[in-house]
Amino acid sequence: MGGKVVQLQQGERLAIESDDVDGWIEKFSAFPIVQLIDLDAAMGRGHNDEIIRSVAGARPCQVGGGVRSIERAQDLLAAGAKRVILGSSLFNERGVNRARAEAFAGELGADSIVGAIDSRGGRVVIHGWKTPIDLTPEDAARALEPFVGGLLYTHVDTEGLLTGLDLEAVKTVQAATNRRLIAAGGIRSQEEIDTLDSLGMDAVVGMAIYKGLIKLQ
Repeated sequence: MGGKVVQLQQGERLAIESDDVDGWIEKFSAFPIVQLIDLDAAMGRGHNDEIIRSVAGARPCQVGGGVRSIERAQDLLAAGAKRVILGSSLFNERGVNRARAEAFAGELGADSIVGAIDSRGGRVVIHGWKTPIDLTPEDAARALEPFVGGLLYTHVDTEGLLTGLDLEAVKTVQAATNRRLIAAGGIRSQEEIDTLDSLGMDAVVGMAIYKGLIKLQ
């Protein structure tokens, strides 16, 4: 955000800010994939294209944030992104926008897409986690399954708070889909990551790394 590495609590409150983009990307060099989100693009107030392209060209990344068109997704893949994360683009106020999801999958291939399901209070939220819709994350997972290679579930209630992930909520979403699930939202320990791994899920870890609770090996 604003050309810097940042961590937000629940998508709103700035908790960490660093100018050392290159330094952090170097620290992440051992990871199989880096999750890279353009928060300015997600919030509709500009973009960080130069950084996005630089990082995606240097590290295996899944990239998201304001990907609202097939052309934008294609540009990110051409810049080196392994997968694009699609969130609000796959939904409308009534639920999953199947026509849009089918169009993205048809042009990009489902394996290039990670469908993002963001949940607050047991309901999916879109538009930067601001707009709740009458859809459970489990139903969203079922509806998106044919069009995506994987699903990213973010438990917004705990995101960025370092209170620990709501494992039961995550397991409920996992049970609704055959796609690989990536879990995010409050992870603070290696034990949580190991538990997710043992259950066949991946983890997105942000704040716990930046705060030093989880040490980079």
